[in-house]
Parts: sequence; C-alpha cells; structure tokens
Amino acid sequence: MNNLFSKLRNLDAYPKINEDFYSRTLSGGVITIASSIVMLLLFISELSLYLHAVTETQLVVDTSRGETLRINFDVTFPALPCSVVSVDAMDISGEQHLDVRHDIIKKRIDVHGNVIETRQDGIGGPKIEKPLQRHGGRLEHNETYCGSCYGAEASDEECCNSCEEVREAYRKKGWGLQNPDLIDQCKREGFLQRIKDEDGEGCNVYGSLEVNKVAGNFHFAPGKSFQQSGVHVHDLLAFQKDSFNISHKINRLTFGAYFPGVVNPLDGVQWVQETPHGMYQYFIKVVPTVYTDISGHTIQTNQFSVTEHFRNTEFGRSQALPGVFFFYDLSPIKVGGHDLYKSME
Repeated sequence: MNNLFSKLRNLDAYPKINEDFYSRTLSGGVITIASSIVMLLLFISELSLYLHAVTETQLVVDTSRGETLRINFDVTFPALPCSVVSVDAMDISGEQHLDVRHDIIKKRIDVHGNVIETRQDGIGGPKIEKPLQRHGGRLEHNETYCGSCYGAEASDEECCNSCEEVREAYRKKGWGLQNPDLIDQCKREGFLQRIKDEDGEGCNVYGSLEVNKVAGNFHFAPGKSFQQSGVHVHDLLAFQKDSFNISHKINRLTFGAYFPGVVNPLDGVQWVQETPHGMYQYFIKVVPTVYTDISGHTIQTNQFSVTEHFRNTEFGRSQALPGVFFFYDLSPIKVGGHDLYKSME
C-alpha cells in the first residue's frame, strides 16, 4: 500500500524538461501571460454564450374573446394646462369613457418642466359665503344646499352643487357652457380664474386605462366631451381661447405589462406644433404577445407598431378637434415567445 502511495506521489503527467534544454526569456514570459489571458477570455466568452438565453418566437391565431386591454401612458404637454386637458376613451363596440379621472394623475409643470405644487380644487377665485340655491335665494342657516343645474336638470330633484356637476349636467344634455362666470358654482370656485392662473403652464398626465380588447381610440384634448347628434365633440367655449398648443412628448406608452426585450416605438417621441390649429394622430397596430421565461413564468402582454399623421385644419369645425389621438387596432395573430438556453455547437 505504501508503495502505491509513493508511486502516486511521484506520478507527473507533465514531466519536467531538463534545464539544460531550455532557457527563460522575457519575451517568453510575456507570451505565456498573454496566452493565458486570451484562453481565460475565450473560456468566459464561451461560458456566457452557453448560459445566455435566446427567445424563440412562433405565430398563432389569437382566439381570445372578452378580454380587456390595459394601456399605460405618460405624456407631457408643455403648453397645455392641467385644468384644460381631459382624457377620453371609446371603442367600436360603442363603449365610451369620457373625461376619465380614475387611475390618472396630472402634474402641473412650468415652462422649464419643473413640477408645480398641486393645488386643491376650488382655490383661486373669490369665495362667496352663501351659495345660490336652486330656487334663487342664498343658502341660509339650517338649509341643505341644492344648487341649480341651469336648465340641464334630468329631474326636478337633481342638484348641481359644484361647477363640475353643472358642466357634467350640460355634457349629458349635449350643451356647451359658454360663459362660466354666469354660473354661480363656477364663479364661486374661480373656474375662469384658475384657468388664467395656469396660463403658460404645462401638464404631465400619466396613468392607465382599462378598455375592451377591440379596436378603439383614446385621446387627450381640451374641454369636456359630450355627444351631439351622434358626434363626439368637446366644449371649448368655456375656456375663451381661439387656439390650443398640443405640442407633446410621450415619455412612455405600453399596451400591457413589460417583458424582456420589448421595444416600445413611441417612448421618448416628441412633437412640436408649428401651426395654430390641428390634431395629431397616431395609428397603432397592437399585436398580442405571450412571453414565457426560463422558469416557465408566463406574461400576457402586447407589442405594437405605429404610424403618425398631423391633420392641419381650421378651428371651429367639429371634425377639427385639437388634441392628440391614439387610434389602435388589434392584430388577429398572436406572437408567442419563450426563452431557451443556446446549446454550444
């Protein structure tokens, strides 16, 4: 047994060359070190290539029905005040979401893009201690306030206790609010004064929309929207302005959740308006996508492609609504992608 261990200790797979047959030189040492470094780099490169996951894609027909589509957006309007801009969404099934406010946040910004401190609604105008009641008198002690809707009441019992409720009642009637100063609620809340105070400011609008998974559009436009003779219009008279600057920058726009390798073509896109009137349109083709990672986790999301168009039209025509419109359509083909480790050949 001792002889076996002794032989193992003396075993040398690389027998040494007699020193009489070689000589050490500086150039030989440099070549040895360089060769070792190159071999190490080649080993690391091949190992990383082996461990790197590649995405294999396949196309299938999208047979899903009755699903919803989540749209995430972050858009900055450097010359459109927050009190002016509104968000609407509608689709070909007839469903409409007008002046959407849930899951949407607006930030007032100055001309340099700095965020201005958020101001509560109702601040900025003269305060009237006794609001005007629906019957015409001022609110007295021990009375319940019920403001007039100024002819837009759906029933005799309906009350409009804020400027927003009056505007909403007018919207449901398909009427435009021409002079807010004649509305007690709007005058009391300083509606026009707030618009004047925000003149020259911009607005950053971000949030999300949950819509039906069918073709439709969502848009950012000034004024409260309503239907009039089957046509979608916005009430611009209340702002007492002749033109609106819809210059904008899309910080982020996605249709669904993020997944590795996705490219959103509108992220960072900026457009500056050079004419007084018009609307900017994005035509988007949404492609349903299923992504599966190495661990088997699946993400149901979407990719999209886009074309752009600016429509320069005269102000005052219903089809020339100033705003930024995103028209989207769904592809009938779904892209499936899953990660695989790349085998070494």
